[in-house]
Amino acid sequence: MTNPVLAEVVRSGFVESVHRGALVVTGPEGDARLALGDVTSPVFPRSSNKPLQAVGMLRSGLDFTGEDLALACASHSGEPGHVKRVLELLDAAGLREDDLACPPDFPLHVPSMRDAAEPRRVMMNCSGKHTAMLTTCLRAGWPTAGYEEPDHPLQQALASAVADLTGEPITHTGVDGCGAPLFAFSLTGLARAFGRLATASSGPSSSVAAAMRAHPWLVAGTGREDTELMSAVTGLIAKGGAEGVQAFALPDGFAVAMKIDDGNKRACAPLAVEALRYLGVDVSGLAEPAHPAVLGGGRPVGEVRVPELRG
Repeated sequence: MTNPVLAEVVRSGFVESVHRGALVVTGPEGDARLALGDVTSPVFPRSSNKPLQAVGMLRSGLDFTGEDLALACASHSGEPGHVKRVLELLDAAGLREDDLACPPDFPLHVPSMRDAAEPRRVMMNCSGKHTAMLTTCLRAGWPTAGYEEPDHPLQQALASAVADLTGEPITHTGVDGCGAPLFAFSLTGLARAFGRLATASSGPSSSVAAAMRAHPWLVAGTGREDTELMSAVTGLIAKGGAEGVQAFALPDGFAVAMKIDDGNKRACAPLAVEALRYLGVDVSGLAEPAHPAVLGGGRPVGEVRVPELRG
């Protein structure tokens, strides 16, 4: 099926580009309440996978809480506070930066990137997840060597947790940008999993949700969409991913997952705000992400526009 247009890029009153994609809203029981486009075929959720993987790590013996658990779920911006805490976690576990399988990179945060002399593994946005993976191996008595391989006991445990939370089998395993395994499943499964995290009253899922809610800056960083969404909406858990993926859930269990076909993330923030509006959330504090500006000559001359969602 051809997915619908979910966003238009309007420049000087003229529709310059469109973004097609799929979006699903699930209810507290995990059933689809609104489906736009193909929400049942598998997709790679990219970093929206991380909170689910964190649940698997806690089930396997990881003892992170609070800020450290938020970093395990993070695609952090590589700001000094992010990097400092990753280094502290590595040191506390008797690990070195070179033990991380994620590649060296510069920070996503532009001022921090300008201050960086060279790319480093701890600056890579997935270094918190990789540090948590290594620490999980130590707690479980598994070898740290090859922890990023799909057949390693850690990754087998994480795959099991992901399948459990989504309620779906993993249809394909790939390699994420950070080098760790990446599991494919449907947008409906992704939204269902986030709803389960958001409503959990105890256990690993509850711990992950609580950490993300309490520390949204650690999950992303200054000016990032996930930080802004969670800071503006009480009780929300949100995690975006590369290639135009975004997922979030409210405390009542209603959840949303989306994937932009062309992989461009600029449509995700306004779509997320519109989906929150559809769910009855006050989005008055999200005016900027709701209407991303299109610039001409350094000044706004248009916006990314999304349609009103209708059930």
